Amino acid sequence: MPRRLRQLPPAAAMLANALLVAAAILVLWQAAILIFAPPPFMLPSPLRVWRALVAWPELITRDAATTLTETLMGLATGAIAGAGLALVMAFSPLVRRVLMPILVVSQAFPVFAIAPLLVLWFGFGIGSKIVMATIAIFFPVASAFHDGLTRTEEGLLDLAHLYRVGRLKELTFFRIPAALPALASGLRVAAVYAPVGALIGEWVGASSGLGYAMLMANGRAQTDVVFAALALLAAMAVLLRAAVDVATRRIAPWAPENLA
Repeated sequence: MPRRLRQLPPAAAMLANALLVAAAILVLWQAAILIFAPPPFMLPSPLRVWRALVAWPELITRDAATTLTETLMGLATGAIAGAGLALVMAFSPLVRRVLMPILVVSQAFPVFAIAPLLVLWFGFGIGSKIVMATIAIFFPVASAFHDGLTRTEEGLLDLAHLYRVGRLKELTFFRIPAALPALASGLRVAAVYAPVGALIGEWVGASSGLGYAMLMANGRAQTDVVFAALALLAAMAVLLRAAVDVATRRIAPWAPENLA
């Protein structure tokens, strides 16, 4: 990483790195266009994609806004549900023994397999997409936070036992603060998965959103519109990841990665 980037705040440095990577991809992309000259319906040029983005403002004003709303709501509900379940499993070993196998097995089902069922149960509106995004990030948050809660340093637990605190106070004042860095890591992963969950829901059934726009454009062989929607989705994921990074650094400023 260049020295100037290392001097930036972490979120700003990540955005700067993303811009550098995007610039490199654009250069290689344009070079491939000039060298191989593929037909536009197979691989449009970056300029053609930009023109499609300008010619279809509803990609930003309607479709990207819809996907962003679904993503943010799914991220919020998934983070709350995942963190809540992790707390319950950490407090009750019986609940952990019952639910942990169910959570692991649930991750074996392909996302596309349950997406049609969610649309059938929750309709073609925003509800099924929020549920899809919630499911996509629920397990990473619950798993990361639960691991943090069950791996508290022995010195902290010895201190809790020395003061003879109950299990609830031990969880509240010792385990949770020590596990917040793990929760932050889970949220960072969830920030990347959430847009994908919403997008899959839109592919199955929707009337707006980036996934819907990509599906319609692909059916009309408008590859430039598909690439424009993908670019918006990538930008959304990077910005959401940066925002979550800023928030989690406030939640757990004592985490090793935040002190570096």
